[in-house]
Amino acid sequence: MQKKSQPQYLMNAPRQLALPFPYNPRFIHSEFIRASSNAGARAWLGIHHNKRSIPSWPDRRLVLWGDSGTGKTHLLQIWADKEEALFLPGSILCQNSSVYWLEKVKEEWIKALVIDDADLITNPHALLHLLNLTKELGLAVVLSGRLPPSRWDIQLPDLASRLRAITTVQIEQPEDALLRILLLRLLAERQLIVSSSMIDWLLVRLPRTASAIREAVYRLDKATLADGGGVTRNLAIYVLEDLLSCDFIESLEETEEPLFFSDF
Repeated sequence: MQKKSQPQYLMNAPRQLALPFPYNPRFIHSEFIRASSNAGARAWLGIHHNKRSIPSWPDRRLVLWGDSGTGKTHLLQIWADKEEALFLPGSILCQNSSVYWLEKVKEEWIKALVIDDADLITNPHALLHLLNLTKELGLAVVLSGRLPPSRWDIQLPDLASRLRAITTVQIEQPEDALLRILLLRLLAERQLIVSSSMIDWLLVRLPRTASAIREAVYRLDKATLADGGGVTRNLAIYVLEDLLSCDFIESLEETEEPLFFSDF
């Protein structure tokens, strides 16, 4: 479907300045949404109690994997706080920082290690060295990724074999009720006021994945900041066109219903 262009009057209309306030999601234990889709991960991590525990995973290593937006980072933050673990985003393990983090792991106060988005690490040698060091020190390690390690793009044979040997647990796609809660929470975090009928409209037409819900809220937030209006059906159709169900888009084409952006 060809992308609709904005009406001329909308293109010429004055824009509201979008202030560059960063969006920082909160990862609070009490706000983690428990559901059957993440029950397996919660059980393996043992976060049902607040006391530190000795993981019973083989080699004390675990990989938590699942689609973007399913709660991996939130869950690992909870586990890291409980276990006094060093929490590292995978993006931080670049060539220049690997020596620094290797030294940090040797410090006595570190009880365990979490590497979030480990599948995005650009320095595989740093990850290999960290895994070797944590085994030497007897530290528990949890990695996360969007796919299981067997499907990560790892060109270093020693690292690939070590990753494939780690026990894995999946966070599955969220249930309908969890998707609704996720949408409401993301809208609230970005202070977007959306009617209940509009929320129902979005949930029916968006893909039933956490990543699609997060992407939709991001786009709606960006669009409302730029145009100074609220979240309307016309706005959603315009900025979410590639995410909305094919049946819905085809119905618009068949009726040739015009889109008016006067309520931006």
